[in-house]
Amino acid sequence: MITIVDYGLGNVGAFANVYKRMNVPVRLARSAEVLADAERIILPGVGSFDHAMDLLEASGMRDTLDELVTTRRTPVLGVCVGMQILGSSSDEGSAAGLGWIPGHVRHFGRLHGNEPRPLPHMGWNDVRPVADQPLFVGLETDSRFYFLHSFYFECGEVGDVAATSEYGPGFASSVRRGNVYGAQFHPEKSHHWGARLLKNFAEL
Repeated sequence: MITIVDYGLGNVGAFANVYKRMNVPVRLARSAEVLADAERIILPGVGSFDHAMDLLEASGMRDTLDELVTTRRTPVLGVCVGMQILGSSSDEGSAAGLGWIPGHVRHFGRLHGNEPRPLPHMGWNDVRPVADQPLFVGLETDSRFYFLHSFYFECGEVGDVAATSEYGPGFASSVRRGNVYGAQFHPEKSHHWGARLLKNFAEL
């Protein structure tokens, strides 16, 4: 069973539709009571870091999420801003993130220095996983995903980088620490590559 955290951000219906096509049971959680027995969790997100954290806090599901992820070690996949809030903080605002993966979210302007590129980084891009990443089984080569973002996740520890992409210099397009996974791109919009990644997550 896949549980999608429906806290007001992200296209939860797109994730649900991908899993329904694969005959994988899926449900939406809008309360701590529904979330409490989750086996696999997807944490979507679009928009700004602080707004995402504010909505998550207001949903009443934050404490249950912490319990599931940090104590019960339930697998969780954060997507787009849902990945960014896995970290500790962001250039985009002042709110504290979930802190499940040490790192800070930075604006692309800091990455590129004197080589500015159009923002947001939007469209298809290659994603290159590092070795032995269960989320990317069958996606080790020639995998492309859809991106839409102006901020990137700077991992505090290089070992938490699960995959990289390039927009000028390289950046972490996926992260992983133990049972916590993140995808900066949108697998729910990424055709067969995204479907394979979501299937891999369901089979962890």
